[in-house]
Amino acid sequence: MGDHTDYNEGLSLPMAIDLATEATFTARPGSFLIGLASDQFPEPWELSLGATAPDPPQAALAASLVALAEPPSGGAVRVTSTIPIGAGLSSSAAFSVALLLALGRDVHSDPAALARLCQRAEEVAGARVGLLDPLAIIGAQAGHALSIDFATLESHQVAVPEDAAFVIVHCGTSRSVGASPYAARRAECERAANQIGRPLGRCALGDLSALGEAVLRRRARHVITECARVHEVEQLLARGNLSGVGALMTEGHRSLCEDFRVSVPPMDELVARLAHTPGVYGARMSGGGFGGCAIALCAPDSPALDPASHAPLAAWRVSPNAGAEVRDGGSTKPRSRTRSANRVPRT
Repeated sequence: MGDHTDYNEGLSLPMAIDLATEATFTARPGSFLIGLASDQFPEPWELSLGATAPDPPQAALAASLVALAEPPSGGAVRVTSTIPIGAGLSSSAAFSVALLLALGRDVHSDPAALARLCQRAEEVAGARVGLLDPLAIIGAQAGHALSIDFATLESHQVAVPEDAAFVIVHCGTSRSVGASPYAARRAECERAANQIGRPLGRCALGDLSALGEAVLRRRARHVITECARVHEVEQLLARGNLSGVGALMTEGHRSLCEDFRVSVPPMDELVARLAHTPGVYGARMSGGGFGGCAIALCAPDSPALDPASHAPLAAWRVSPNAGAEVRDGGSTKPRSRTRSANRVPRT
């Protein structure tokens, strides 16, 4: 729970999932270039240190991350990933965290500062995003979701019941933050917050009376009710009430569709199908919207948990997993691994 609440100083509850991105950096002292090869792109990139040569446009995010990481020398980076691009599963945030850690940034000293570096790199590359995804990827623990208050950036771990099972299904329509109305939604939220006089994540439904435009009321209503759902879902999961949690997930999707207008017909059809599958407590879209994946909360024996049952749509059975980590540390070949993030109910 908690989509489009982070940049409104609201509440969110993401978890890291089994899909992951791994980056390995081999330093080459004296070199001013970083060669980056990824299994998700057909050609490798060469990124210059100190802007001594132009970088390819498709490597804008990687180039901005390298510039912010300030590695002492060039070298070679190898990136592998099981996270589909454009699926609303935080592929760019996982890549950002993995690359920064591989280039020597510390994941534990200041998680908020590392998340802000990821956010800044995305902005330089042309995407204005929030802090939710990198914070979730950095701070996640296995078997838990991460409760985050974006007014203070305070967080705490929330245990997910062992009998809560999850499946993610791609709706068949890919998404891109830069090419979607995501920026327009942020601007609408900012206008609403300015008229009310405080961030939407700190507002109550009574504050909607200060908004004269129906569109702004709808955008604000989603943020306010989504924060309330996050809080309520936490209480329900603490009691093991998965059916109640599922109902709020589906309600949250309806809010994203009707009030925030970030869904698309294939996503709505998928969520409706999932919600009516035996053993599914509830379902909703994942991520910023305009395509990508839906996530369903299921009983352990639900047929929806079988990825093959969703063919030809791609699907993954997932569980709350550990977040970012550095493996095989050393000055010559640090390897970092980061998990994809997903918004789920919080306990």
